Amino acid sequence: MFDKVLIANRGEIALRIQRACREMGIKTVVVHSEADADAKYVKLADESVCIGPAPSAQSYLNVPAIIAAAEVTDAQAIHPGYGFLSENADFSEKVEKSGFVFIGPRAETIRLMGDKVSAKAAMKKAGVPVVPGVDGALPDDPREIIKIARTIGYPVIIKASGGGGGRGMRVVQTEAALINAVTLTKGEALAAFGNGTVYMEKFLENPRHIEIQILADQHKNAVYLGERDCSMQRRHQKIIEEGPAPGIPERLIAKIGERCAEACKKIGYRGAGTFEFLYEDGEFYFIEMNTRVQVEHPVTELITGVDIVQEQIKIAANQKMTLRQKDIIKKGHAIECRINAEDPNSFVPSPGRITSWHAPGGPGIRVDSHAYNGYFVPPNYDSMVGKLLAYGATREQAIARMRIALSEMIVEGIKTNIPLHRELMDDAQFVKGGFSIHYLEQRMAKLAERRK
Repeated sequence: MFDKVLIANRGEIALRIQRACREMGIKTVVVHSEADADAKYVKLADESVCIGPAPSAQSYLNVPAIIAAAEVTDAQAIHPGYGFLSENADFSEKVEKSGFVFIGPRAETIRLMGDKVSAKAAMKKAGVPVVPGVDGALPDDPREIIKIARTIGYPVIIKASGGGGGRGMRVVQTEAALINAVTLTKGEALAAFGNGTVYMEKFLENPRHIEIQILADQHKNAVYLGERDCSMQRRHQKIIEEGPAPGIPERLIAKIGERCAEACKKIGYRGAGTFEFLYEDGEFYFIEMNTRVQVEHPVTELITGVDIVQEQIKIAANQKMTLRQKDIIKKGHAIECRINAEDPNSFVPSPGRITSWHAPGGPGIRVDSHAYNGYFVPPNYDSMVGKLLAYGATREQAIARMRIALSEMIVEGIKTNIPLHRELMDDAQFVKGGFSIHYLEQRMAKLAERRK
């Protein structure tokens, strides 16, 4: 096991990784920007290194500075968290070539699964169901593109091969709009991701977003830890996640979970990862794989009792997983609300100083946050200031506990989306469960119409 791990991230995930390390008796090194010098996890770290000014490009994305920090502190491994460099194959490669262990998959695996065209091909080969569509990148010939779309059937969606975070997508309803949509998406993809390759899939009208959490080691062991429903989202950004997924038969989850675990063995996957699917009419369709720990990993931790971050660290240290599929027993229900520093109606970020902070408590409540009374939320990074989780024996109990927790939570000095979460916990469709990924945007559009 490692003696010292460098955490190449910030915010709540930096604190989460630090806690996992401390429990395992591992010393931590935290790298931080000038904007995060007063962060809680920086003060709690065994060592901290300032790697640059506030802008991410000069700090959290500054690969030479991060590796230099690992060298001067004698860290043995680097944990990238999520976001920033966590799915950057070049970073993973540079970490390993510099003599450190990257706590995550190998660079070649990140490349394979980071490109959606190659990921889809790999999953198809491994027997994981994929969304109907073209097997490779779209050709340049407009006539060929039109032929492909006719074969798939409208509506179709054009996607950037190197995309992510909801960017680089365009839905096309008619043939007349197709070629222009492809051209625009190619241009956007090249500008945003440095890769103009796009592909085409059937656009599913009312799917749910279901993901399968896996763990795999270097010794051909792989397990799935059940599913999460992440359908409550806006502009492809998740807002509420829960597990298990309401209304989906366990036999279907087991079937797709087993295929994901087998796919991990076939591609030689190492570490924690998430297979993301669209689910419609009883069928799962693979869309992408996240080769890192997810924001919503605590949902799975609460219902399985598995510490996903500690498992990541053990796997990176080349330890054989002691977990077997029969050991994974889902119990109860968990819901996570992402608490963002933003206007609850317009979603405009709201950086600034938190003048009052009170985290809720009680049975089944977990708060993962780096914020505190007097903390300054910088304008340079993602607006999430924490995650509020409620666990119960049933979904109904988890919702009831979340309502109470949201009513107790106080964050003043900045705007947050807590009012939206309070509304959603009382929303009839949410309480029923099983809504599509379009539900929240449709709900907000109706509310906006009423206000006019």
